[in-house]
Amino acid sequence: MNLPIGIQTFEKLRKRGNVYVDKTKYLVELIDNGDVYFLARPRRFGKSLTVSTFDALFSGEKELFKGLYAEEFLNRPGFQPSPVIRLDMSDITTNMGIEVLESSMQRLTRHVARKLDVNLPDLLSSGELLSELIVLATEKYQQKVVILLDEYDKPYTDFSNNPDMAEKVRDVLRNFYSRIKANDQYIRFTFITGISKFAKMGVFSTLNTPLDISMMPKYAAICGYTEEEIIRYFPDYLDETAAEMQIPTQDLIKRMRDYYNGFSFDRDAKIKLYNPYSTLTFFANKQFSNYWIETGSTKFIADYMRDRYLTVEEFRNFKIGIDFACSPGDVDTTPPAGFFYQAGYLTLHPAEGGGLALDYPNTEVYNSMSKLVADNIFKRKSNDFNAYYNRLMISLESDDFDLFKTALNTLLASIPYDDYAKAAEETVVFQKFRFPAQEWLYRSCILSYLRGCGVVVEAELHTHLGRPDLVIAHNGKTWIIEIKVAYKKQSPRKKAEEALEQIIDRQYAAGYPGAKCIGLGIDDSLRQIKAIKTL
Repeated sequence: MNLPIGIQTFEKLRKRGNVYVDKTKYLVELIDNGDVYFLARPRRFGKSLTVSTFDALFSGEKELFKGLYAEEFLNRPGFQPSPVIRLDMSDITTNMGIEVLESSMQRLTRHVARKLDVNLPDLLSSGELLSELIVLATEKYQQKVVILLDEYDKPYTDFSNNPDMAEKVRDVLRNFYSRIKANDQYIRFTFITGISKFAKMGVFSTLNTPLDISMMPKYAAICGYTEEEIIRYFPDYLDETAAEMQIPTQDLIKRMRDYYNGFSFDRDAKIKLYNPYSTLTFFANKQFSNYWIETGSTKFIADYMRDRYLTVEEFRNFKIGIDFACSPGDVDTTPPAGFFYQAGYLTLHPAEGGGLALDYPNTEVYNSMSKLVADNIFKRKSNDFNAYYNRLMISLESDDFDLFKTALNTLLASIPYDDYAKAAEETVVFQKFRFPAQEWLYRSCILSYLRGCGVVVEAELHTHLGRPDLVIAHNGKTWIIEIKVAYKKQSPRKKAEEALEQIIDRQYAAGYPGAKCIGLGIDDSLRQIKAIKTL
């Protein structure tokens, strides 16, 4: 069976004979137990396929469900198809002003009306058209309608960096969504998806309150793949990929688990999921790579982090309250941790010592975030990257500390002056410690670049006497690095000596036999590593 890469239409998937991981049990349970639901998931996680499956189910497309759990549902005595009003809000035009947005919503509503063979009046607002569609479809088919609202927040989140425009878009959407509650007597079932339950959107205040299933353990796996499902539905792909990589299938599964598994959406953070897009693309290419993050607005994420002086490391084991993901936020008020959780870059984990924490779900996302930051800060071209990469790899493999310094200095010289100027006025708090922002900037840039190059490196690892700035593990070698910044008339050489002495005095290398200890002294006026001391 073929892989369903990029296919978000249930009918197309089934008719083409693609692999389908049967999730229809969840859909039947939802229909049997309620009327109005909301599901939040990151992009590329199967929300639209779930909506499409609901569409086919309520439309009575029996041949598509042969052999699936929901086949029994369609064969129940008295089952009657319902007219489905499926609205994909990701199809709305948002980049040409409010009038075009309103016109685009009218176009979408009329498109659904044509599919249902319903004639709508002219010269009505999008909200009025939706009301007419609900009533006229009910009358035509003598059945209550089903409302499937996919990516309800997409027009709103398109303006994450423009709160004023987001407010205008919100008003238009509120008027549109309010018509669903106003016509409740004509509606059999409502299912809404988005990336978050934004409080000010109006859809939740104007609806009969939907049941938010986003963190309910029983529906945690409604989207995404569990490891058991991958083993059950993709056995041939597992064996073929393992054979091409010349490793046992069980070893491949372990590597996949580290690279692509780890997303968790239940409030106990117990159920771990693979991102479907990354998993399917991996099976197609048979190569470990960062597939999912390349499908999003990567520059926006990198700019978001840079403008807020956020580091990749500060979101490791980031402790949160139990109600964190249940508390609705908004584009203009959601804190960075919440923003990254909603977007799928962070996920829920059991916290050290109890409770919940946010962290990166897997190696793919963790390394990709580092590369995004490095790409954006250094603003390098592809040819430059190859030169930086080659210098770095040679320095690590040959213990060439001077070449290592040269490679990093080339990168530091690429950081825009504005970033230094802003950093000079700030301090950064990381894990309850305060750092001068210049020191944070240097360390963050170096860390992001190393991780972006695929080097295994950790920051602020705990020891019994403190935390070394960086610990690099490459090809069986370990480098322990401490960074000190020389300001004004301070000596970079002395700062490098202080850094090395700190590594020795605090026994940072105690757990790393044979590790190289390196102190870096950075001249802040030149923004370069001017001294390096090793042991």
